[in-house]
Amino acid sequence: MVQLDFYGTLVAASLVLLLGRGLVTRIGFLRAYNIPEPVAGGLVVALALLALRSFDVEVRFDTSLQTPLMLAFFATIGLSADFASLKKGGRVVGVFLLAVIGLLVVQNAMGIGLATALGLDPLMGLLTGSITLAGGHGTGAAWGATFSEKYGLASASELAMASATFGLVLGGLIGGPVARLLIKRTQVPGCIEQEKPRVPKGFEQPNKERSITPFSFIETLALIAVSLLAGSLLNGLLHGSAFELPTFVCVLFVGVVLRNGLSALGLYQVFEREVSVLGNVSLSLFLAIALMSLKLWDLASLALPIFIILAAQTLVMALFAIFVTFRVMGSNYDAAVLAAGHCGFGLGATPTAIANMQAVTQRYGPSQIAFLVVPMVGAFFIDIVNVIVIKLYLALPFFAAA
Repeated sequence: MVQLDFYGTLVAASLVLLLGRGLVTRIGFLRAYNIPEPVAGGLVVALALLALRSFDVEVRFDTSLQTPLMLAFFATIGLSADFASLKKGGRVVGVFLLAVIGLLVVQNAMGIGLATALGLDPLMGLLTGSITLAGGHGTGAAWGATFSEKYGLASASELAMASATFGLVLGGLIGGPVARLLIKRTQVPGCIEQEKPRVPKGFEQPNKERSITPFSFIETLALIAVSLLAGSLLNGLLHGSAFELPTFVCVLFVGVVLRNGLSALGLYQVFEREVSVLGNVSLSLFLAIALMSLKLWDLASLALPIFIILAAQTLVMALFAIFVTFRVMGSNYDAAVLAAGHCGFGLGATPTAIANMQAVTQRYGPSQIAFLVVPMVGAFFIDIVNVIVIKLYLALPFFAAA
């Protein structure tokens, strides 16, 4: 076994990003279907490690940097959100949230229905539904433990982790092709395959050059650090209460308060270019570490019926994004970018959604409304509504009887 320490893992993650950039630049298929660079590089490395494992060689990474990078990314999302922009997106956020809730309901219905038809415990259907797909590894681990302890479901945690891994991979792969299909075949208005004259904001086009200075960089770094510290403290205060929230939501909330509080008091205006640069660096490194450290062999342990359910969920996600998300969001270019983002966090996680949308906007132009709506819904509201939907399903008679 080869164990890479902190520095080795950081070097590996950087090389994964460079590999992904090279692959997307040189392989027309990846570029045409808007596959995010961290996803392309990360999956190649994960597949290589899977091949090495067949020769009894296993490489392990130090993933201690992964959580801070994820939290830093969500801090920059909060620091990018000003109330004036949020007010503009109020109605759009509400409509998109309804679409998201609709998918959660469909995912669980599909999971339970297929599990029952295949002779499996309906709880397995829930685990391969919104718990692990929209919820990700964290939600999957929590509910997996609950299902094992309260309902006696064997190997629930292992199934949850494998399903979440499956969703993370597929969420990063189908978003770009879905957006391309909508843009090319539907000829959506407002889309041109070239750079738009408006200067992109925030995370819309991460490769745009942005002027920075050492002092402004340190100022933004300080804001991110305060968001991480205060968000962690807030999470500790709320732990065990009725208002308990994931740490990243608390960090995002503190970022929003800092951004708008300092602005309202006239003390400081957040420099969005620095926030964007640091946020995109955190996002890219987080995804690189997450994907290159995937244990793809865990997917091989899934039984055929579970693979069938997860494959069906992937198809449903793509169809839902095309026929529901795209249409209810206006059937325009912004709606196509939102559909790509929905695929990202509908199967994987919010960082995957952002990476999907960046791959699209890098090619077709910025979409300000998409980068306003998706982080809000994917990072905050989805965790709340997902818990409600899951508990409503668990209240059904055949679950209550168990």
